[in-house]
Amino acid sequence: MSVVARERLELPIEGMTCASCAARIERKLNKLEGVTATVNYATEKAAVEYDPADVTPAALVEAVEQVGYTARLPLAETAETVSETDPTAALRQRLIFSVVLSLPVLLLGMISALQFTNWQWLAFELATPVVLWAGWPFHVAAWKNLKHAAATMDTLISVGTLAAWGWSVIALFFLDAGVNGMTMPFELVPSRTAGGDQIYFEVAAVVITFLLAGRYFEARAKRTAGAALRALVELGAKDASILSPDGSEQRIPIDQLQVGDLFVVRPGEKVATDGVVVEGQSAVDQSLLTGESVPVEVAPGDAVAGATVNVGGRLLLRAERIGADTALAQIARLVTEAQTGKAPVQRLADRVAGIFVPVVIAIAVATFGYWYGSGAGLTFAFSATVAVLIVACPCALGLATPTALLVGTGRGAQLGILIKGPEILESTRRVDTIVLDKTGTVTEGRMALVDVVTGAGVDPDEALRLVGAVEHASEHPIARAIAEAARERGVLPQVESFANREGLGVQGVVEGHALVVGRPSLLAEWALDLDADLTAAVTTAQAGGKTAIAAAWDGHARAVFVVADTVKPSSSEAIAELKRLGLRPMLLTGDNEQTARSVAVSVGIDDVIADVLPADKAAVITRLQEEGAVVAMVGDGVNDAPALAQADLGLAIGTGTDVAIEASDLTLVSGDLRSAADAIRLSRRTLSTIKGNLFWAFAYNIAAIPLAASGYLNPLIAGAAMALSSVFVVSNSLRLRGFRPQRGRT
Repeated sequence: MSVVARERLELPIEGMTCASCAARIERKLNKLEGVTATVNYATEKAAVEYDPADVTPAALVEAVEQVGYTARLPLAETAETVSETDPTAALRQRLIFSVVLSLPVLLLGMISALQFTNWQWLAFELATPVVLWAGWPFHVAAWKNLKHAAATMDTLISVGTLAAWGWSVIALFFLDAGVNGMTMPFELVPSRTAGGDQIYFEVAAVVITFLLAGRYFEARAKRTAGAALRALVELGAKDASILSPDGSEQRIPIDQLQVGDLFVVRPGEKVATDGVVVEGQSAVDQSLLTGESVPVEVAPGDAVAGATVNVGGRLLLRAERIGADTALAQIARLVTEAQTGKAPVQRLADRVAGIFVPVVIAIAVATFGYWYGSGAGLTFAFSATVAVLIVACPCALGLATPTALLVGTGRGAQLGILIKGPEILESTRRVDTIVLDKTGTVTEGRMALVDVVTGAGVDPDEALRLVGAVEHASEHPIARAIAEAARERGVLPQVESFANREGLGVQGVVEGHALVVGRPSLLAEWALDLDADLTAAVTTAQAGGKTAIAAAWDGHARAVFVVADTVKPSSSEAIAELKRLGLRPMLLTGDNEQTARSVAVSVGIDDVIADVLPADKAAVITRLQEEGAVVAMVGDGVNDAPALAQADLGLAIGTGTDVAIEASDLTLVSGDLRSAADAIRLSRRTLSTIKGNLFWAFAYNIAAIPLAASGYLNPLIAGAAMALSSVFVVSNSLRLRGFRPQRGRT
């Protein structure tokens, strides 16, 4: 029986105004057969996984619309459409209008000396368009929710401001507020003896203004929070210069580029898409993807990511990945998925937001009933009720987690740190042990020549030139290391009569010299014995976990070449930083104990697990977990994927395989091990910010609602406090944009 794969879709949603809106949409979507949905208020998107056999994308859109909101199927957005869209324009227009009209009303209501004869009628004329036009979006949303038997933040705002305005109109036309010479002193705490001459036009108008201002700055802040990801997407090349078979070049839009096309990248240009260098040598600035400012040298055969910048010579590349398959697109997808998810710490906030508004309305009704029933007077009871409705908006609660995630993951993307999901943040806090794969993680993952020891009377440069020439004909990693070192010294001579001795070495003739290069046992077959100095060099190299290659020509053993997988320059610093974070580093490798110990000592690792078969790496992680350790694993190869998946926190080196990256929780694009410490620090900082936001959001409501219900909070002050709470949470999250790597890398 065939199994239909589940599909993932991100639905942009319009009309959400608070966390309770997101909770309603989420509940509706999750009621559909085969649907698992998460709605994020900050990003205004629903991340939906669904079974195509049970539901269609159009049905998902319809479900959202059934609860009073607007959804649309996502379209491919270009950088131009993203940059031209300004979601704050309409808010800004209403805000300016509201400020201009509300300010005189506020001054008249607060300063008795300005209250000229019949001032209250001017206040009515100025406040009415603010409440009815500037506040229209709140009223429309509240009406839509009412039609669906639901209540959200807009319900509180609409009911509160319309009640304040409506009471004032009644008092103005039918009670004592409309008489000539009426004055009304401003009271920070509402008076329990106030009569029918109290009006609240300034409350209705200024609360609308405060709320519009809060939403405007909130929208701007959310747009700023997502700027890192938008900038990442926008930095891709817009066109490419392809090379035709006749040798001519043609400029084409990037969307017309095909896999296999040859394209030219001149100095200063962006690389059009992911490709492999076919011709030319240059330095490429990869800071966009890796966060590293130092350009990387590339030559024929090297892979180059799209959107990086060629800062050296002309390059000819063959397109390997295009569109959604490029490294840039995959990074954007990973970051977007992380931003649309929810951290476990948010679950409590979601549960509270889902029932918050009905509870507040109940408290408001109880407040009115209590004060009016206790004889405090209709005006005071009304004032306390309006204060409860206005001060209790759950905006800050809904923004606490998603805005911090938005900023934290965006900043991580700028630094080459990809956080795959919000649940990863909890893991980074608990980790106490970090297991590091050796090859490609702590070391470079490729062999390099580290020493040349020659016999008496033999010039090291000449020995390297001759041996490099014969090794250049071999594809063995050790041979390539020696040949590469030789090429850096000059042009290599031609080799003749080349022969490869499988597992032993090579032989050939260079400039009339018959060379034998390989294991000492290969030389022994030719009765070529190493002298005492060369034998000591072999012994020393092997004791240090390195590989020794002997070379003989013209009938004598003349040199020993020491080759090793060199330790990355940044590894020692990275290990020290991991220790400062309270983690115990361990080296895990399939190499022998001697080699592993040598590498571990050089970088400052005390615990080594060596001689581990690739299939057994995951078992090592399991054993550590059974011993009580919370384990992070850092690796880069296919054989590391099971261990990365088994670990409590998997970190993949971005220069590694796709399988390893897919199995990990965090990806370090640069391949620099120091980024592991930066990733953990950034994740912990983001989690700390989320918890701080939630604390202040809860504390605000816990303190403000009882204060308002007790009659000690002027509705005007309540409106300002509510708006400022949302701005505070978003501003606190934006501090994550200032996160810097420990060593000041940019």
